[in-house]
Amino acid sequence: MIIIGLTGSMAMGKSTAATMLSSIAGVAVHDSDEAVRHLYQQRTVKDLIKNSFPKTCHHKTDRIDKAALLETLGTDPEQWEILESILHPFVREAQQKFIREQQALGTQIVVLDIPLLFETGGDNRVDYTLCVTAPPFIQQQRIEERIAAGTLSAADAAFRMSRQMPDAEKRKRADFIVQTGQGLDHTRRTLEKIVRDLKKRHFDKPCDIKSFHKPC
Repeated sequence: MIIIGLTGSMAMGKSTAATMLSSIAGVAVHDSDEAVRHLYQQRTVKDLIKNSFPKTCHHKTDRIDKAALLETLGTDPEQWEILESILHPFVREAQQKFIREQQALGTQIVVLDIPLLFETGGDNRVDYTLCVTAPPFIQQQRIEERIAAGTLSAADAAFRMSRQMPDAEKRKRADFIVQTGQGLDHTRRTLEKIVRDLKKRHFDKPCDIKSFHKPC
């Protein structure tokens, strides 16, 4: 089995790439964000969050109020680090469980969708890293569209960007780079090419994948 770590800065097309990868035969994708959403419903995680952020839990429903939690966290890096120290071990456990399940099913390639892959050292737990990217003006356009749609605030966008490794550094460290600014068809073809060549390299016969590999 091959394990790929998928990452990319905000508005670079990571979620779209993950969806495309999940539709390719022999590939299974684990979504860290989705795993976190499930964690908020687990008793152990809820108790840990309540202990650290007591005002973020509904007493009647015993549910974490995500809006209140986000308001509490604000743009304070220390508060976010506390929450991440709670969640990340459970996310890694969920990833390992997913890998074991897929291995038992005979899946050839597992993709771990990890927003902060390099920032958290997640690249040390995968065989290859894949970074999605786009020109700065396209990234900014996508961010502005989200702000206009009300799904993101300018302050939140700036804060999230400040906590992410610069795109140039991610591209430098990644094994594979996928440009998402050239249309969905181009993105899909590139991802399919990478998967196809990795399968040949590991499960069939060697082939040249230099065209998609990071420069030496």
